[in-house]
Amino acid sequence: MQPFLTHKGIAAPLDRSNVDTDMIIPKQFLKKTERTGFGKHVFHELRFTDYEGTKENPDFVLNQPVYRKATVLLARDNFGCGSSREHAPWALSDYGFKVIIAPSFADIFYNNSLKNGILLVRLDSKSVDELFQEILKSPGSQISADLPAQKVISPSGKEYTFEIHAFAKDCLLKGLDHIGWTLQFSDKIDSYEQSLAASRPWLA
Repeated sequence: MQPFLTHKGIAAPLDRSNVDTDMIIPKQFLKKTERTGFGKHVFHELRFTDYEGTKENPDFVLNQPVYRKATVLLARDNFGCGSSREHAPWALSDYGFKVIIAPSFADIFYNNSLKNGILLVRLDSKSVDELFQEILKSPGSQISADLPAQKVISPSGKEYTFEIHAFAKDCLLKGLDHIGWTLQFSDKIDSYEQSLAASRPWLA
């Protein structure tokens, strides 16, 4: 996982509430445990008009030329609801999204995304409305995210402050998932296990 400090990218407006994880990555594509290769299937049922995924829906935002290289996703309430599948953030990350901004996220999806290096930004509905208005007025414009300062900056330069748990922020800044964070203390863990084995050999 790469450290996340700042990011600036094209913002795609997904003007839809209650986008669930099956909509993000349909169940028929959950056939492997590697984290890569899911990006081509993200939002499959919205992006394509056929089951095979060969006919694009021209009305879907990510199929519009100006948004094809979007790395910031602007969404509505309750993004990532539904099942707890970790494939959803895998698919979004593999597609290229680095930041998702919405008024609210499903809790499990929120935590899974942070663990996979995606910055999720909660802003109040009024602020999200303002960002939507700017993006729709100027398609292809960019939004910036500054994790150390906990701010997102609109295309016009307006700043919005967001909250994030200190532990999640630290992990993102260092590019660590929970396993990586634990491995920081491998020397102390080894030392403890050795002292435990010496003092209580019957546990071995």
